[in-house]
Amino acid sequence: PFSCRCSDERRFCRKAAVMVIGIQSGTGDPSVCLTALAPLFGDAWQGARRSNLPDPMTAHSPIRQTADARPRDFAHVTEWVFDLDNTLYPRHTNLFSQIDQRMTAFVSDFLTLPKDEARVVQKDFYRRYGTTLRGLMQEHDVDPDAFLQYVHDIDYSWLAPDTALGDEIRALPGRKFIFTNGDRGHAERAARQLGILDHFEDIFDLVAAGLVPKPASQTYDKFLGLHRVDAERAVMFEDLARNLEVPKALGMRTVLIVPRNMEESFGDVWEHEGRDGEHIDFVTDDLTTFLRSIR
Repeated sequence: PFSCRCSDERRFCRKAAVMVIGIQSGTGDPSVCLTALAPLFGDAWQGARRSNLPDPMTAHSPIRQTADARPRDFAHVTEWVFDLDNTLYPRHTNLFSQIDQRMTAFVSDFLTLPKDEARVVQKDFYRRYGTTLRGLMQEHDVDPDAFLQYVHDIDYSWLAPDTALGDEIRALPGRKFIFTNGDRGHAERAARQLGILDHFEDIFDLVAAGLVPKPASQTYDKFLGLHRVDAERAVMFEDLARNLEVPKALGMRTVLIVPRNMEESFGDVWEHEGRDGEHIDFVTDDLTTFLRSIR
């Protein structure tokens, strides 16, 4: 891709380099790292410098990384809101793959479809409705309890206790919540396995949301109202960029959790869309280190 002539591809190459190198280096100034990358871009690099596109050596993303986070950026925060899956535990644990496979199996059995066709339906529902369950409810009147019980029957030993993360969460001033599109039982089992369950005041799950998942705006409103959370004094940590659009609009600080080293081989391609949006304040691939940096 570094030898491409297309301006859009050049733009993508520079942005990818900025995000990856900025996160890994901790310099806080991606342009320093890009100097070393210039030879890899070849003609595309030189073409971009001759064009009217922003100079990759001086362009800066408005999204800040772990190395840029400071205590003053979160000094106003008293409400700490965390997504669960692929956020409180990292994506590379692959725990969610168990749920993903069981959702495919459920759709296959429920709709009497071959597994490959069921997979397509499942992912279509996930993207269009926010969760596979919501799609099944809207289009096939599925029993939500049966679905939730089946897909969350997984092996939680895939998660290792995370004492360091627990210490950082416990040290945060104010209240802490888990806000998940899964159910309470799943959140409790995962958080207990991580050793962090006792650090949270409550869990706002899909059932509490009336089975309407993020990113629906009414779900965030319900969470804020139920727990009397002041959005202006809150921060949300989430692994899906689209689920941070409403929190940002409500006045919350937003932190996107990405796979380590920005690996995009995990998850569906569309899940990576919007990572460079203005609704994201910070991006990190290490939640524990990020929390430590803002204390």
